[in-house]
Amino acid sequence: MSAPTPPGITPRLTAVLAVACGAIISNIYYAQPLVAPISRSLHMPVRLSGLVVTLSQLGFGAGLLLVVPLADLLENRRLVIVMLAVTCLGLAGVALSGSTDTFLLAAFVVGLGSIAAQVLVPLAAHLAPDDQRGRVIGNVMGGLIGGIMLARPLASLLAASFGWRTVFEVSCVGMMVLAVVLRRVLPVRDPGLDHQDHRPRYGQLLASMLRMLRLRTLQRRIAYQMLAFAAFNLFWTAIPLMLAERFGLTQRGIALFALAGAGGTLAAPLAGRLADRGLTRQLTLMVPVMMAACFLTTRWAAGAGSLLVLVAASVILDGCVQINQVTSQRVIYALQPQARGRINGIYMAMMFVGGACGSSLGTVTEADGGWALTALAGAGLGLLAFALVLTERASVPRRP
Repeated sequence: MSAPTPPGITPRLTAVLAVACGAIISNIYYAQPLVAPISRSLHMPVRLSGLVVTLSQLGFGAGLLLVVPLADLLENRRLVIVMLAVTCLGLAGVALSGSTDTFLLAAFVVGLGSIAAQVLVPLAAHLAPDDQRGRVIGNVMGGLIGGIMLARPLASLLAASFGWRTVFEVSCVGMMVLAVVLRRVLPVRDPGLDHQDHRPRYGQLLASMLRMLRLRTLQRRIAYQMLAFAAFNLFWTAIPLMLAERFGLTQRGIALFALAGAGGTLAAPLAGRLADRGLTRQLTLMVPVMMAACFLTTRWAAGAGSLLVLVAASVILDGCVQINQVTSQRVIYALQPQARGRINGIYMAMMFVGGACGSSLGTVTEADGGWALTALAGAGLGLLAFALVLTERASVPRRP
């Protein structure tokens, strides 16, 4: 028996999902600009300060591989609410922590619970009709990436006025309110209706993820987004160092720069609409070229002292990552509709691996060769992605 027809999604519910995804995903980025004050407050050894950010990202990665697949097995609304409760527990632990060990454990829990956002994205794709799926994904991902971009400047500004613990206290209250709202507006979606003859077990779901990695289309889309997200993280890891050194920007100034760069999130809804019109390949070819051009432009702008050009380049660069993300998710969600949770878990986990590599590369290049080397590395990632796209057949792959 075929699976039930998706019930549809209203503009109001799309907006709620976009805001929810942005608010949830922000939790793993709040600590990035607060490493110094957190380390001082907890008397954390310098060699462990990097774990302030790393532990939440490790928790998020674990959730992508071990929890997100449950979206193909358990009722989605209940799963989201449970993970939001986990997030609140972690945020409370972070805000109240008095030692390094307590903070790091709570940070891991925050990352683990924040994968609720990655349950909501495939849920939105499931609810959307085929001819509107790109637009819906674009709108929801616009909110999610907007949360990533806004988390850093908002955390910096709030911590500067009220202290770093206030950031996590406010977010904890926000997650409680969000859980109540989602409990009221989210429709019930039981994946068991898609498996009426045989409901898979959890172990079978995890094993099936390895088989899904053999899908050539999924492999390519993972590679494209890994390179794009690596370039994105390379840029935002190294640019604060360069802005402070060459332009003399304070923490507040860097926060405002990041806030301006968040304008690139507006590209996500547009990308979804263009993908719905059959322009996926054109967008996929355009993105890496524009990213390479942006990095080369920033190399010139840094030398010329043009802060305005750097802001414009950051907006375009962020927009390119958005476009690639939305078009890729539209493609992979069509591969196996009954397995969107697992496909999303694989895709996002590998994307964050690429992002972690990009962050490390940004630190190394900025230390060894300054922004000139960092910009060249970013341009190289864009050109590598473009070369990879050129090897893809222009025809649309068949659904397996």
